[in-house]
Amino acid sequence: MDDHRVFFLCLCLMIAHSDTVEESQEPLSWMENLETMSRSRNGTSLRGLIRGLECSLLNTSFEGKNLTLQTHSIQTLAFKLGCDFTGLALSSATLERVPQASVPHAMQFPAELTQNACRTRPRELRLICIYFFTDYFFQSINSSLLNNYVLGAQLSHGHVNNLSEPINISFWHNRSLEGYTATCVFWKEGASKDHWGVWSPEGCRTEQPSPSQVLCRCNHLSYFAVLMQLSPAPIPAELLAPLTYISLVGCSISVVASLLTILLHFQARKQGDSTTHIHMNLHASVLLLNVAFLLSPVLARAGAACTALAAILHFALLSCLTWMAIEGFNLYLLLVRVYNIYIRRYMLKLCAVGWGVPALLVLLLLVDQNSVYGPHTIPLFDSRGNGTGFQNNSICWVRSPWVHNILVMGYGGLTSLFNLVVLAWALRAVRRLRAQEKVPGTRACRDSVTVLGLTMLLGTTWALAFFSFGVFLLPQLFLFTIFNSLYGFFLFLWFCSQRCRSEAEVEAEMEAFSSSQTMP
Repeated sequence: MDDHRVFFLCLCLMIAHSDTVEESQEPLSWMENLETMSRSRNGTSLRGLIRGLECSLLNTSFEGKNLTLQTHSIQTLAFKLGCDFTGLALSSATLERVPQASVPHAMQFPAELTQNACRTRPRELRLICIYFFTDYFFQSINSSLLNNYVLGAQLSHGHVNNLSEPINISFWHNRSLEGYTATCVFWKEGASKDHWGVWSPEGCRTEQPSPSQVLCRCNHLSYFAVLMQLSPAPIPAELLAPLTYISLVGCSISVVASLLTILLHFQARKQGDSTTHIHMNLHASVLLLNVAFLLSPVLARAGAACTALAAILHFALLSCLTWMAIEGFNLYLLLVRVYNIYIRRYMLKLCAVGWGVPALLVLLLLVDQNSVYGPHTIPLFDSRGNGTGFQNNSICWVRSPWVHNILVMGYGGLTSLFNLVVLAWALRAVRRLRAQEKVPGTRACRDSVTVLGLTMLLGTTWALAFFSFGVFLLPQLFLFTIFNSLYGFFLFLWFCSQRCRSEAEVEAEMEAFSSSQTMP
């Protein structure tokens, strides 16, 4: 009788073990299906297959504390976690080698990972890691990934985000990153019309502890990779601090100067002509541009707030460039037409162009592609060659290369070209007028001030942006930063000079009138 009981118990254990083996083989079949799809380049149901693999790993049964499965280019790991979780470090050096994985990688999870899940529903948790050593399943527009590695992780019972202690994902490589910007990104589902997701840097910080390692510090779980983007003119890392300091000081001075100019204009309580109103609109756009720029690095990791600020910053820049072009157009009318320059509802039409056109362009971009704005990584490189302590900085800005090329560089280039032509025309007109006078040398100083004022008023210093290459890079960085961060201050000086000039002319007219009245 005892022999029958022992035989029956052994039979039950064998059946249970067989069921466990069969369940553990289910994720492997999902992985093989994905492998088959990648070889046949059949792009149907990528999202469904990956979701199926995730669900299978979260629900499969296995003996022990962990399970490891792998195919030619996919590796999966599953871990049983308790509420006493103290952290987990995974390295490719301690795992079975995948044929497609030629360089090492690692992931480190903090103890905070399970706190929220254990607080709401204390039970055994499941952490799964899925490593893809091909970028076929996560293709996006013009995206190139370091090593073609995508490392993902997911915790059962809810999403994990906003961690105070980040998850560290290390990517080692054996290639030179010079000329490239390496950015840590995660796969954001549903953010693209053409693919099942896009790469986004939100919630991730990029560091390069050594020349052969990129370290990603992210505050959430997802699929992670290092996005490689061409950067033909990266900024030397050691110049970031002085350039940042110059920008902060210059933009702060410009904010104060623009505010003071607008307040002085309203304090004068004069109706003013169209030229004065154009100046004030330019000051308002410069004020908005400087304020948005100062806030941009602060909100670079703020998600939706960063996207909104990036759109505002782009709108402010386009408005500023448009009002510069309007200044040039108005100067052209004053120099060429001189008389009969009345245009019905002139200021209303100019405001529709100066504020309406930039707003329309930004709104169209937001409607068509909501991922065009967000955190933008400033490309840096270590010119000293040691590669230590190096990390990229981020600001809220335009993320799409084609939008940057067309609606930043192209828009600014056309504005600068138009205003340079107007400036040359204005200088020619001033020279012709002075040549007709008997004593042309007496007003040389005033003419020099006028030329400098017109140069700043028309924003021709923004043309320095097109000299960021070769031997021009270093002087261009400092000249562009100094002149354009202080642009609002230069406009304030022009406003003060014009105001003093008009007051002097009024006093001269009053003196001439009073002297004519006193003559017998």
